[in-house]
Amino acid sequence: MTSGGLWQRLDRFGRNLVPLAITLALVILGAVPVPIAGYASVVPLFSLCAVFFWAIYRPHLLPPWLVFAIGLVQDALSGTPFGLNAIMLLLVYGMVANQRRFFLSKPFTLVWWGFMLITLIAIVVAWLLASIAFGVIIRPGPASFQFLLTLALYPLAALLLSGAQRLLPQPA
Repeated sequence: MTSGGLWQRLDRFGRNLVPLAITLALVILGAVPVPIAGYASVVPLFSLCAVFFWAIYRPHLLPPWLVFAIGLVQDALSGTPFGLNAIMLLLVYGMVANQRRFFLSKPFTLVWWGFMLITLIAIVVAWLLASIAFGVIIRPGPASFQFLLTLALYPLAALLLSGAQRLLPQPA
């Protein structure tokens, strides 16, 4: 085995970790406390943006079990009922994976509309599950605002994730 072969494999391994590393960084970014009243209940779902993006463009680098684990990390950091974000992210991943071929060939505007629809479904499901977990109907206002913030930030997230995707090895 040549050292070039080892370095090439290590390089490929490191590059293949990019989707996981970025998604975890976005989870941490979403958990950073911001001194704005009520921000914690409306923080944009950066991780959802990443899961949506990677499920379309590189699903083999962010498989469902990793999406579930990322959701559990997000639950632990955000204080939401354990498993809530994991279920929400898996729901997003599943819906996108089911429509991946459709999204791959479409312009950004149509992908953004798809993101809007899938995010709306995911946030409504998460809101319902949180209401059940807490045993009260949670006010829908913060979830609505969270949806709007997430939707508004998706183009920026997609631009950054597209740049990161250029670092990745081309699929075989």
